[in-house]
Amino acid sequence: MHAPHSEFAIEARNIVKRFDGEAAVDGIDLTIEKGSIFGILGPNGAGKTTTLRMLLGIIDPDEGERFLLGSPEPISMAHQVGYLPEERGLYPSMKAFDAIAFMGALRGLPLAEGRKRGRAMMEDHGLGEAADKQIRQLSKGMAQTVQLLGTLVHDPDLIILDEPFSGLDALNQGKLERLIRAQADRGVTVIFSTHVIAHAERLCEEIAIIADGKIPFKGKVSEARDRLRPQVHLETRNLDGPWRTAIPADCKPLGHNWHFTLPESGVEPLLNALVEGDAGIESLSIERPGLHDAFVQIAGDAAARKMDADAANNNGDERA
Repeated sequence: MHAPHSEFAIEARNIVKRFDGEAAVDGIDLTIEKGSIFGILGPNGAGKTTTLRMLLGIIDPDEGERFLLGSPEPISMAHQVGYLPEERGLYPSMKAFDAIAFMGALRGLPLAEGRKRGRAMMEDHGLGEAADKQIRQLSKGMAQTVQLLGTLVHDPDLIILDEPFSGLDALNQGKLERLIRAQADRGVTVIFSTHVIAHAERLCEEIAIIADGKIPFKGKVSEARDRLRPQVHLETRNLDGPWRTAIPADCKPLGHNWHFTLPESGVEPLLNALVEGDAGIESLSIERPGLHDAFVQIAGDAAARKMDADAANNNGDERA
């Protein structure tokens, strides 16, 4: 039997899940260190939710093994885990603070303590006046906040959030980002799935990119971005001279503006050639590729287009 590594919140080795003979998750390996904010990034249908459910023990893999907080039986660790599923759901007639307490009770927190914490948490998040309101009386954003607080009320060591930003407006997305950072600051491991690249880029040190049930990349956000070379934006007074040899031969100017990939030799030789060759530099900037560019390079154009479409649809939901 494999001896679990205590430094990992999650270990998965070659896990596979099939539905109707089709592999929704196809041989995923994944390790996530404790105390990190980790993002699982991919379009809808890529296998994110199925992966999270296997890691939590809600469903079992058809092949492979997984360990949650060191245990090969993830369900046995439920009291140490806070889980926000993609499908939101609260009893509409239940009072908000009672809903938080109820969710805590499902994880082993005494109901009286959950009610006390529920009121306090709502006060801390500016929702004190809504504590005694029924869920059906709350706005969508407030109800989602209540469900999130219920995910945290029992002080879990590991928090797993499946598409937590979906359906939230920009203000509530910002509040959620701050809450995630606050949990990480106290040493909690936070794992969230998303199809919105900006959230992963802002919050995560490490990510896994998932596409078609596989993970083609797992590592630091900076490592993903470093797969692509920086882009140079240059404006010159002159259009010709010996400095042109420092610019890729296939780069053609648009007016006096040049856009090209930074040569392997780096920025200093380029800058020296421009100055010594009298290019007449009006402006020069070096733009490091973003995570979106890296996602396209790693997962492919089709997955990136699906991600963009998912994000656009999500924005539409927020305005509804």
